[in-house]
Amino acid sequence: MNQYDLYDTMREFSGCEISPRRSEYLSYILEKGGSIKPKDLADHFQVDPSTITKAVGRLADSGLVYHTPYQGISLTDSGRQYAEFLVRRHRILGLILCKYGLSREEACRQALQMEGSLPRTFVDKMCASLGHPRKGICGDIPYDISCCSRETRPGERERE
Repeated sequence: MNQYDLYDTMREFSGCEISPRRSEYLSYILEKGGSIKPKDLADHFQVDPSTITKAVGRLADSGLVYHTPYQGISLTDSGRQYAEFLVRRHRILGLILCKYGLSREEACRQALQMEGSLPRTFVDKMCASLGHPRKGICGDIPYDISCCSRETRPGERERE
């Protein structure tokens, strides 16, 4: 997949286009405010900087990040949308796993192992079955227009 393929289909991505490790990188960049230095990413994930350089190059080729050598890595608009979905998927799956008896810690660990194979359509169905929750076990669940309209999401009308 090249940068134009992913960028052009961003609104219709499945959520399974990139590797689980690169998904973790995107989620971490989002968590850190959408911009990070490569060294900080390498330190956090305890990998060699060359590993980060290769992964970031692939993410940049996919149109998910901007990378200026020796400066930093930042999310594109598509990258932010994708990263928000990744966070949403993790938090929805964590809620489902807690509902079936796992502790928060167990649910978080299991969600990390399982989430890479869950397509967006499946996550949307899980979200709907839970009543479109706004809080997950790890924090707030980002709103996603693919799952529900602002009018059908609980509590959204009151906040507008």
